[in-house]
Amino acid sequence: MPSLENDTTIKRNYRAETTLTMNFTMSQLPDRTSSPRQSGLTMVMDKGLSLRQTEDFIEGAAPYTDLVKLGFGSALVTPQLKEKIKLYQDANIPVYFGGTLCEAYIIRDEFKNYIKLVEKFGLTHAEISDGSITIPHEEKCKYIKELSKVCIVISEVGSKEEGILIRQAMWIQMMERELEAGVWKVIAEARESGTVGIYRPNGKAHVTLINKITNRIPHEKIIWEAPAKSQQVYFIKLFGANVNLGNIAPNEVIALESLRLGLRSDTFFSL
Repeated sequence: MPSLENDTTIKRNYRAETTLTMNFTMSQLPDRTSSPRQSGLTMVMDKGLSLRQTEDFIEGAAPYTDLVKLGFGSALVTPQLKEKIKLYQDANIPVYFGGTLCEAYIIRDEFKNYIKLVEKFGLTHAEISDGSITIPHEEKCKYIKELSKVCIVISEVGSKEEGILIRQAMWIQMMERELEAGVWKVIAEARESGTVGIYRPNGKAHVTLINKITNRIPHEKIIWEAPAKSQQVYFIKLFGANVNLGNIAPNEVIALESLRLGLRSDTFFSL
C-alpha cells in the first residue's frame, strides 16, 4: 500500500506538516496530532457544496480537515467537479469519491473504469464499500488490493440498510481482512443519518459492538462515522481528542475541534 510519508508518486496532495496556531494562549489543552495525521482525523462529508461554498469552507476549516468525501455518488452530478477537486487539492486536503460510486461501478462490472476515473482526477485516496450491494468478501479484498496499487484505500464495513444485521464477529473479521488487504483506514458504517451500523436506530452507540471491535482492532485504524454531536462526544470521551471521526458536516468542523479540545460543555471536564 502507498505510504503517506514515503511514497513520492502520490505525495502532491498531502499537506506539509503543520502546527495549528491558536489565536491566544491557553494551558492544559489536549495534545492534538499535526497533519498529515495518522490519528485524530476529521473526515468531512461534502454532499454538494458549490465552488463558492467550497472556497468558504476551505478558508474557515482547512487546518482542521484531514479528508473530504464527495458523498455517495454525488460526484457524477456535481457541477464543476474538476474545479471543485482542484480547490481541495490546492489546499492540500485529500478528497475522494464516496464508496457508493465505487459500488455503482462494481455492480456494472466496470471496476477498471472506476480506477481510470480515480487516476483521471488525480485522487490520492479512494473508498471501497459494500453497504448497498452484496459481494463476496474475498472479492471485495481483491478490489482493495487492485485499487491500492494506484492510491491509498479507505474501506467501509457495515450495511446502509436498517434491519440488516452483521454478526459482531463478522464485523471484526471483515475489518481485519481488509486491513490485511491493504487499506489505510477502515470506516465503521453509520450512514449520514447515524442510525445504522455502529448505532442503534435512535442514534445511540452500539456499545457492545464497538467494544468488541476495539478489543481486536486498534481504534487508530478506524474512522468512526459520527454525524451527530452526541456521537462525536461519545467517541471523544471513549478514546480521547485524537479519535478518527467521519461524516462531519462542513459547518461543524470548528465545533468538533472545540469538542476535541474540551472547549464545549459536553467535553469540558472529560479531557
